[in-house]
Amino acid sequence: MSYTALARRYRSRSFDEVLGQEPIARTLKNATESGRVAHAYLFCGTRGVGKTSMARIFACAINTPKDGELPEEVVKAIMTGQDQDVIEIDAASNRGVDEARSLIANCIYRPMRGPYKVYIVDEVHMLTREAFNALLKTMEEPPEHVKFILCTTEAHKVPATIQSRCQRFDFRDIPTTRITAHLAEVCKAEKVKADDELLHAVARLGNGSMRDALSLLDRLLASGEKKLTITLLEELLGLPERELLGRLIDALAGGDARAALEAADALLAKGSGQEVVLESLASRLRDLMVLCACGPQTDLVDSTGDARAEDVARAERFDVAALSHMIAVCESVMRGMRQSALPRALFDAAVVRLAMTESLANVTEIVTKLGPGAGLAGRGAAPKKA
Repeated sequence: MSYTALARRYRSRSFDEVLGQEPIARTLKNATESGRVAHAYLFCGTRGVGKTSMARIFACAINTPKDGELPEEVVKAIMTGQDQDVIEIDAASNRGVDEARSLIANCIYRPMRGPYKVYIVDEVHMLTREAFNALLKTMEEPPEHVKFILCTTEAHKVPATIQSRCQRFDFRDIPTTRITAHLAEVCKAEKVKADDELLHAVARLGNGSMRDALSLLDRLLASGEKKLTITLLEELLGLPERELLGRLIDALAGGDARAALEAADALLAKGSGQEVVLESLASRLRDLMVLCACGPQTDLVDSTGDARAEDVARAERFDVAALSHMIAVCESVMRGMRQSALPRALFDAAVVRLAMTESLANVTEIVTKLGPGAGLAGRGAAPKKA
């Protein structure tokens, strides 16, 4: 029997199971129950936040008889995109005007069962301008038995003329805490042990996408390890080791350029790329900046347990201004390295600049306090004649 990915097996099947998009689920559920279902909807949001799942759940809901339930085989067909009345179209592969005209021509046929034929158009922004124009009239006044649900990750590419014919719902990124909790439930269902720190790290790497987080967890499960740890994640993705990254930050806090360069070199020797190291460093510095600005109890940082205690202690060695400057240096150097013939030189120079941040800040402060004329005097400028 073939293996089914976690992102598919643990997909929401009802409005009550939806994670992170409860206001939208509640609105659509109420619209179904009150009979106020519009003819067209536009679901916007980043990848993996539940747009297609919500579209399928909504399609099930509006086709469910008022005095009964949909047969299980029909629900399964809709939730897997294989139903004959709920038609899913990939606009990336069917983006031309001919496909749009074919869709319009098929709209006249009534559904085989249930009151509505539902067209779910995924990545609708990929349609050509001619295809959008062909759909305009049908989108505005479709047959009474037809509903459209358009899904997109790039709403700004959908023409205003199409958007004005739809009820728009914006799906937000799923909070890291919600993703972490769901990953813990999945691991329990899969009978796999996983460290809390590992689940937090996977959730953060998901960047608000439940599907991305579940896909990453799938890769970890494929390793066959009996217990999932942060070390396994670092080895699998080539991420910098947390301990070595902590050593680098400690060296930066102490202004020790030599120790910082040695720690950075150790990270590279472990196989981490230069951009990956800077990206991970910027992410850790961001957490320290938030802890420094908002205090150790802030909810804006997702770390827990020993990892959080270490970050709180490190944050006390910096100030907010220095950390914000260091993050900007990391981001600037990452952009510069992509176009440079000497990326290692830029990387090492960035590490030294980060280690000298406090010294540079002190010099600037001293010069500012001395006043505008002090700089010239310090360079040996001749004094003005009386």
